[in-house]
Amino acid sequence: MKLKEMLSDYQLGEQPNWDGEQIITGITDSSRDIKDGMVFVAIAGFEHDGHDYIPHAIAQGAALIVGEHDCPEALPIPYLKVANSRQALGQLADKFYKHPSGRKRVIGITGTNGKTTTAFFLKHLLEQQGFGVSLIGTIYNEINGIQYPTPNTTPNAEKVHELIAASKDDFVVIEVSSHGLTQYRLEGVAFDYALFMNLQHDHLDYHKTMEAYFEAKALLFDKLKPDGKAVVNIDDAWGLKLAQQLVSKGVSVITVGHQEDAALSIKKMTNQDVTLDVSGEMSALNPHMPGEHNLYDIAMASAVIQDLGYPLADVTGQMHSFAGVPGRYEIVHLKNGVHCVVDYAHTPEAVSSILTSMHKDGAERITHIFGFRGNRDASKRDEMIAASTGQSARLILTTDDLNSIPEETMRREYADYQHEFAGIHKIDVMMDRTLAIQRAVNEAREGDWILVTGKGHEKYKTAFALPTSSDKETVLYLKSSEK
Repeated sequence: MKLKEMLSDYQLGEQPNWDGEQIITGITDSSRDIKDGMVFVAIAGFEHDGHDYIPHAIAQGAALIVGEHDCPEALPIPYLKVANSRQALGQLADKFYKHPSGRKRVIGITGTNGKTTTAFFLKHLLEQQGFGVSLIGTIYNEINGIQYPTPNTTPNAEKVHELIAASKDDFVVIEVSSHGLTQYRLEGVAFDYALFMNLQHDHLDYHKTMEAYFEAKALLFDKLKPDGKAVVNIDDAWGLKLAQQLVSKGVSVITVGHQEDAALSIKKMTNQDVTLDVSGEMSALNPHMPGEHNLYDIAMASAVIQDLGYPLADVTGQMHSFAGVPGRYEIVHLKNGVHCVVDYAHTPEAVSSILTSMHKDGAERITHIFGFRGNRDASKRDEMIAASTGQSARLILTTDDLNSIPEETMRREYADYQHEFAGIHKIDVMMDRTLAIQRAVNEAREGDWILVTGKGHEKYKTAFALPTSSDKETVLYLKSSEK
């Protein structure tokens, strides 16, 4: 693409060394990735300011600098000043990759809980209909059948457009985070379907209020294509509010919930299956993953499948071959009928839902292991403790990602909870996560259940005593050591 084509929507003004015929070879916000002919977009980040790396980008061969600051003096290449560099990155990437989302059927999924599982459900069900499906999400990105690691739920705008452009599949399913929306990581992406799962207490260290958190999630629905559709869980109060707002704007909304007038009306929900009424036709769906939260996820995914014209009656059969979701209600069966569940749950509602599902699966005595993340939303911690102590017999607080918080600081906070609940509920503290899991396994009685939450599929960032790198790996290591 020529520079004059990339900047056709911008006013560059007179600048030295301006050559509209310059061929642009790529775009990035990292000066380390610059190669000859690329555009460097300088973004003021939370820890570093990209404007400080302009000289390095030029030395690496950048053809254009985009930034929010006034143009540095005597730059040897053109400089485009914009009001918002993050937004400009998405707009320029969309143009560079020739509007890739317009050439694909793109599905975005947002909400506090359920994004990953619903994305995996949707990918599987679409593949069962014969479609190729790319996935951009929390656990990994999968493009044309090849999996790539991902550092964030939603990559930056340039990477999102690059991945969509690289996909040769029919559909692209994207997990959409609130951070990704407010930071313009989806700028320029147009969606055929946008799903709203729920809104629960999380990320208030970033958004400050639930209303602001809701408004961030709602940004996804401004990105629907003219004929795009919203799929909304109206059993969630925030979902109901969103659906009403979207209808008032003339957006096509597919509602899912227990209400009689929901497009997919839930008539029955057990721990294993959910019965949906669509225009008087009943369909019982079983995702083969127990838990009410998973039933909502399969209902939301099925709403898309049904709208595409495929029968819901086939969904349960198609889910028989579903391989599961890494780090989501993964069960490892240990000796003496002891069961250990590994899950990513990191909100009070998610913890409560998992524990309820375990009780419905037959768990009578549950030991719950989890920890708090340093420098993250501390306002939900009391609710997390309450959700756990309300349904587990024993709680072991342990290390999650400490980030920059000293371990001793977190240990003191855990000690405060021990003191607060003394005589009411058993709370132990073991800062080594692997040893906490080992203790729970060693002390479990026949028929006991163990729940380990918070990290799910994630690798440990801390070196622990056992030679393992994730919760599931720790459980499997302990299982292999059983005699």
